[in-house]
Amino acid sequence: MRQPTVANSEGGSDGTADSFEAFFPRGAFVVGEVEPVVKWSDDGERQGQDLDRISGHPLWQVRVIDADPDAKKGQGEVTVKIVSISEPQLPPEANGMPFRPAYFEGLTVTPYVKEGQGRPRVAYSLRAREMKPAPKQRGGE
Repeated sequence: MRQPTVANSEGGSDGTADSFEAFFPRGAFVVGEVEPVVKWSDDGERQGQDLDRISGHPLWQVRVIDADPDAKKGQGEVTVKIVSISEPQLPPEANGMPFRPAYFEGLTVTPYVKEGQGRPRVAYSLRAREMKPAPKQRGGE
């Protein structure tokens, strides 16, 4: 059962867990490229890159595959937003595969109600301070 750190209303963390290990207990793999988060106006017009409300720094996003085999259907891929002045660098690929083992420093998880098709449901917004290569595995691997 995941017990991620949940952001409080001031944008800080309530400190309930070590968030990366809690949310990605078996690790995380970045796929695709780093992309700027698009800012949209109320009338649906694109307004450039979105900025973090607290720091004012640009927001970037990456697609992430959760390595947990017990992740529920539809929860195996998430988007993590990264607050960074410059475009974050992708970690190296793993053994020539298109998967990049990653570690997200300062990961926070904010629950929200997602409405749209069908019943409203709880969804999660993931945000990190930094993306790094995952630490090397120790032992027999």
